[in-house]
Amino acid sequence: MWDDPGVDWDAFALVVVRSAWDYAERWREFLAWAESVPRIENPLAVLRFGVDKELYLGALARAGVPVVPTAFLHPGEAFSAPGEPFVVKPAISAGGRRSARFARGDAAAERLVSEILAAGDTAMVQPLVSNAGETALVFLDGTYSHSLRRGAALPLGMPDDVLHLEETVGEHEATPAECRTAEAALDVLPEPTLYGRIDLLGGRVLELEVVEPSLYLSFHPSAVDRLAAAVATRLQRT
Repeated sequence: MWDDPGVDWDAFALVVVRSAWDYAERWREFLAWAESVPRIENPLAVLRFGVDKELYLGALARAGVPVVPTAFLHPGEAFSAPGEPFVVKPAISAGGRRSARFARGDAAAERLVSEILAAGDTAMVQPLVSNAGETALVFLDGTYSHSLRRGAALPLGMPDDVLHLEETVGEHEATPAECRTAEAALDVLPEPTLYGRIDLLGGRVLELEVVEPSLYLSFHPSAVDRLAAAVATRLQRT
């Protein structure tokens, strides 16, 4: 684990972040650890950018990249339930934790918002785009590798305490428009990436996954080799 005190991270020529599943709950500690690692991928600047959805969705929107409309609530701010089905989740989260969907005008969502804000976190509210389908585009070494269709139903009402939501995945070939949107999102990042996954909903960026995303390498026959080659190239630069 990334926080194992028995690991001498200085002994590694390169550290690749892949399974830091608890980073969202301890993101300050996680970033402090990443800063202490001599060589890390994705780069520290990308990790800092990618942990906070408010930070990167705002940056993408300012750059003209289409994003799912999102309202952010900070501690001390009042919440009013939207008049359409919607989703509530923390701005810093992973695996669907502390996230749920609600019917339009559902005042019960205030409880989840209050819990998020009471923890000192930022809550985000998005429209529920249930019929558009979520497309995940995977990039390795900055180049499009493969894509797939993902589905993970958020709980209706207050969320369960689960690490990851059960999801369904299926084959999908990204359209040129989807690739352009994903590439535009990657262009906003402060540094090039070893890996990244851009999740689109209705053609808009839902999430920019550049910290520890599942890359679904089995969806392309050469994806593992591509990732290994990219890691090898970086090792040669040391």
